[in-house]
Amino acid sequence: MTFTTRFAPSPTGPLHLGHAYSALLAHQMAAEAGGRFLLRIEDTDQLRARAQWEELINDDLAWLGLTWETPVRRQSNHLRSYSNALEIIEKKDLIYPCSCRRADIEAAAGAPQEGVAQFGPDGRIYQGTCRHRAVHEGGAEDALRLNMKRAAETLTAPLLYHETGLDSGPQKVRPEALLSQVGDVVLQRRNGQIAYHLAVVVDDAIQGVSDVVRGADLAKATQIHVLLQSLLGLPTPRYHHHKLIRDSTGKRLAKRDDATAISTLRSQGQSVNDIRRSLGFKPLD
Repeated sequence: MTFTTRFAPSPTGPLHLGHAYSALLAHQMAAEAGGRFLLRIEDTDQLRARAQWEELINDDLAWLGLTWETPVRRQSNHLRSYSNALEIIEKKDLIYPCSCRRADIEAAAGAPQEGVAQFGPDGRIYQGTCRHRAVHEGGAEDALRLNMKRAAETLTAPLLYHETGLDSGPQKVRPEALLSQVGDVVLQRRNGQIAYHLAVVVDDAIQGVSDVVRGADLAKATQIHVLLQSLLGLPTPRYHHHKLIRDSTGKRLAKRDDATAISTLRSQGQSVNDIRRSLGFKPLD
């Protein structure tokens, strides 16, 4: 397989320095390996996605000196591929409808038990209130969740993947950890929007991504992705989780932090090489 990386932003706001670091690193790794670098637009959230943000993403990345293959994969143009994946998992009897709202989940969690994880990579670990329901009982207002207990039971051994970033080396996804540390993740939201976890594994497989480069904040989600790859019969790429870029107070950057937006820094007179150097990359010639 050709060494292939990707940068996959959501067009819901401006790119900040953290995005720039991830994109530059993925681009550099692909260049050093003589491979491919892809841009993917993750716009399944059509309520928040905006054309002007996508245009700014393209402008910022090009300004930083990045090039990528075209055409760019835009998730909203490929919804059927995610529905097909959902149908495969449904046929394995691993999906159920869930009518619980955030407040319901918080109430069901009750008082924290010592030594029992309350939060996982997908937020608060779901208590399984709706796990008894069959898919045909669901309605338009229901989300679709993965029955993690049944999914874990399909595994005869730990799932393996390789990490090349912060925790470099072979990694194992254990069935018991999926139950205690992850829980029943959402695969399709109440509005019919495919959830990130399912869309990302489908996209990476279709695009032939060999090496996923992303921030350390997504490292714990990798076990969900490796499980879904197993259930769907998809290849598992290598994962490279990198350090997070933080502000002067040590806070993780977010899209709402406009002070670190690439477009803001550009308008303030910072050059592309100022930004590249500040992130630890070689300046452009």
